[in-house]
Parts: sequence; structure tokens; C-alpha cells
Amino acid sequence: MIDRAGLAAFLRHRRESLQPEDVGLPRGTRRRTSGLRREEVAALCHLSADYYSRLERERGPHPSDRLIGSIAQGLHLSHDERDHLFRLAGHHPPTTGAGGEHISPGMLRIFDRLTDTPAEIVTELGETLRQTALGVALTGDLSRHTGPARSIGYRWFTDPAFRALYHPDDHPLHARVFASGLRRVVTLRGPQSHAAHLQRLLLDRSEEFRSLWNDHGIGVTYQHLKRYVHPEVGHLELTCQALLDPDQAHSLLVYTAVPGSESYDKLQLLSVIATTASDLSAH
Repeated sequence: MIDRAGLAAFLRHRRESLQPEDVGLPRGTRRRTSGLRREEVAALCHLSADYYSRLERERGPHPSDRLIGSIAQGLHLSHDERDHLFRLAGHHPPTTGAGGEHISPGMLRIFDRLTDTPAEIVTELGETLRQTALGVALTGDLSRHTGPARSIGYRWFTDPAFRALYHPDDHPLHARVFASGLRRVVTLRGPQSHAAHLQRLLLDRSEEFRSLWNDHGIGVTYQHLKRYVHPEVGHLELTCQALLDPDQAHSLLVYTAVPGSESYDKLQLLSVIATTASDLSAH
């Protein structure tokens, strides 16, 4: 059963304890409230300001578990705080650990500061949970996918058009990396895991995947350099660095170009394109 008073009090306390810089927002010069404004939290949680305000006032419909998960992420809650929020809302907390989608506050704080570079947070199966604006400009909004297609490896073997963003000479390596990575996760998580479900789907739907799976490749990796063929700025060579959160099996991937290189200049151009697109969508 939902504890409306407890839920409202906890939400208010967490909102008032967060500062704009904690979540990657500018402080501004006219801020009078303690902590974040309700409309700022609502935007972080992908909710309407009216809906969020009603929760803080002990009103509104019973929030779903999915919505509570979004609020927990938007408020940068720890796992214990997230579980507490779920119980206040009358829901069982989701499973903690590998396979979960709740991003740790520490990783979010790093991500929120990456405003000038392509970056994303992904699960061990390559499911994109967050992207920076420049990350979306580089690869498109990868978090929009649903079902098995959330996994980049699944998309690689089932959607030929998806490969167009990557340099054609690198396609064989990408395929081997994705097959090898899925094999590692299947072995780690077991035959009843989501990874094993993806394996079975791909064995049924992709002859290329079946061939690579039967080769039993393991430990195939990139040499940090990734080459893209972007529809607006053309050829890009970017270095990918990864920061791993072992508790959640999430990785923060950051893409950079060598300063002074042609790819570096193209990233600056892409940043202008992303900013212009964002400004147009806001009007």
C-alpha cells in the first residue's frame, strides 16, 4: 500500500538536498529555493511538473513502478534510497546488481559533467541507458529502442541499415566483438539469463551470427579506435574510453578525437549542429 505522506516527505527532502551542480544544471543568478525546483526535478524524471507536484502534495494517482524508477534515477538516489522509494510507493524494489538499469549516483555525476563530448552509459549487453546531446548527434537516440533491439549486438545482426554509421572495413571486427561479448555474458549469467535469450534469438535469425557463434570466439576487443561515417560530417575517427561500474555492470563510454585532427574539427561542427537542433526543438 502506498504511503502518500511518507512518499511526499521523502521526495521533498531529496529535492531540497540536491543542488543544480549535482545534476549537471546551471545554478543561475536568481535562484531563491533551497535545492532544486519542482519543475527541474520533473524534467530530470521525464514527468510533467504538475504530476510531480501532486506527488509532493500527497495527491494524484498511484504511480507505477516504472514511473518510480524514473523518479529514483532523476533524483540520483543510491540503491538503498531507491528501494526505500519503491516501498513508500507500494512496490517491491527491483533487483540490484548486474542486469539492473538503475545508474549509480557516482557514475551519473561524472556523466552529467560530460557536456562537450559524445558519451553514453550502457549495460553489459550494450543497451544504452543515457546519452549526452553530442552522443545523440553522433549515433542517434539509441535509448529509444525497445525489446531485443535495445542491445547493440542484436541490432548489428538483425538490422543491416544500422551498420551504415560504421566504416565498412570495420564491419567484420564489429561482428566478432559483439558475438564474443555476448558469449562472455551468457557464460557469466547462465542459460536462463536475458543474454541467453538474445543468443537464442540471434541463432534463429542471423546466419552470420550462427557462423561466428560456432567459431567460439572469446575476448575479441577493439583497439580503442572507432571509425564512423556520419551522414552530416562524414568520416570520423574517435577513441573510446570506458569506465566500469562493477556492481551494476554498467559502462560509461566516452568518445574523443585527437586535438587538432580533422575528426576533432568535425566533432566541434557536430556540437554546433546538436545545439542548433536542441534550440529548434525547444521552440
